[in-house]
Amino acid sequence: MPGIGEQANVPLLEGDIASTIPVSVEDGDEDNEEDQLLSWRVWKESKKLWHIAGPTIFGLLASYCTLVITQAFAGHLGSLDLAAISLAFYVIVNFNFGLLLGMASALETLCGQAFGAKKYDMMGVYLQRSWIVLFTCSILLLPIYFFATPILKLLGQHSDLAEAAGVASMCLIPFHISFAIQFPLQRFLQSQLKTGVIAWVSLAALIVHVTVSWLFVYRLELGLVGTAISLNFAMWVMVIGLSGYTFCGGCPLTWSGFSVQAFSGLWEFIKLSVASGVMLCLESWYSTLVLLVTGSLKNAETAVDALSICMSINGWEMMISFGFFGATGVRVANELGAGNGRAAKFATKVSVVTSATIGFTLALLIVILHNDIALIFSSSKLILQEVNKLSVLLAIAILLNSVQPVLSGVAVGSGWQSYVAYINLGCYYLIGLPLGYVMGWEFHKGVMGVWGGMIGGTAIQTLILVVITIRCDWKKEADKACMHVMKWADTS
Repeated sequence: MPGIGEQANVPLLEGDIASTIPVSVEDGDEDNEEDQLLSWRVWKESKKLWHIAGPTIFGLLASYCTLVITQAFAGHLGSLDLAAISLAFYVIVNFNFGLLLGMASALETLCGQAFGAKKYDMMGVYLQRSWIVLFTCSILLLPIYFFATPILKLLGQHSDLAEAAGVASMCLIPFHISFAIQFPLQRFLQSQLKTGVIAWVSLAALIVHVTVSWLFVYRLELGLVGTAISLNFAMWVMVIGLSGYTFCGGCPLTWSGFSVQAFSGLWEFIKLSVASGVMLCLESWYSTLVLLVTGSLKNAETAVDALSICMSINGWEMMISFGFFGATGVRVANELGAGNGRAAKFATKVSVVTSATIGFTLALLIVILHNDIALIFSSSKLILQEVNKLSVLLAIAILLNSVQPVLSGVAVGSGWQSYVAYINLGCYYLIGLPLGYVMGWEFHKGVMGVWGGMIGGTAIQTLILVVITIRCDWKKEADKACMHVMKWADTS
């Protein structure tokens, strides 16, 4: 048997590929044989990738729809209610969402590599450790919800809007707590390729959300409070559905019940979770800062409306990118955990090319339809003109976002979270944010300058990740992953 990291004797994919490919040897066409082999490898890897990415994207889109539906119901109540629920979510909830989602992604590294190494018994312990860490963190973050109104006033929001958003934030506390249970469950199931259940439960949550929103807003007339509470029902359907599947025999190899081992080795787990959380939340906060900074410009109302439309369009595309983020992290972690660095490298290439192709297609559509993309959101000529000006930046953002999350997924699968956190901090906040300020104010480019400068920070970050990935020694990473699996096994 080959030793750890000996790639030459380990097949790139499951099964004996060469024996399954119908290659004609009569003409001795070696180039044709290589082409067939490469095509077959790409096909097999694409099937594995989409097996994870497809249901994940569907689940993310369903979850994103819950927010859009909530905003739609709030919008029918009045402009203040719409602004309040949007502010509560994009500022208060988004701050915690990015941190907890990022912390949960530590499971993609640990569970993914353990699954690849066939150390199935460790995965349930990792899940419980993640629950302990995230639940503790979610409790510590609760004061942000309790003091949402003064926080929003401190950020310069009008008093009546801050008061309404504060009420909505208080109603969203169960929504916040659900993150600590739901996010680890999703990563736990993704790591063992059980993504179908996530999609089905997400669909059920969306149906429940629409029903409860209609009941609370139109039948019980609970107003803003009703729209906020309806989100809680949707998220707890996710919690109940995923935990029920896990506890009731859906994961016989990886879940054997609660264990006191979950309380051991917590410090190492906390360090990896915090690094993962910082890596992702620096990205999610960055997009929020674009809106907050734009609000300080002249003609801020039109600028914010136009940028919000672009962000909404970009948000739909990001659901696809985040699907590939999760799928790439799982594929890379699985292969590295199995000691197969070459397969991890190949999975990275296929994922980057697939996601970039989708991103390029969507960016091209934005450029072609630049005059019409805002019509579904507004009929104001001023806003349509402003969105038209921003369409090129939107296309660039979509193209970058089709590559950058995939490379971040490679980082998660390989356990590079702490390094990427430093890269994000430098590129986003030491380069992108100051550059956006200079372009927006000093060069008087307005919202185009602010967003363009901050996109520049994203471009630099993407370039750095590309260089790191290209220069990666995958054999060495496979060896490290195998050693990490053994190390974490000792703590379990």
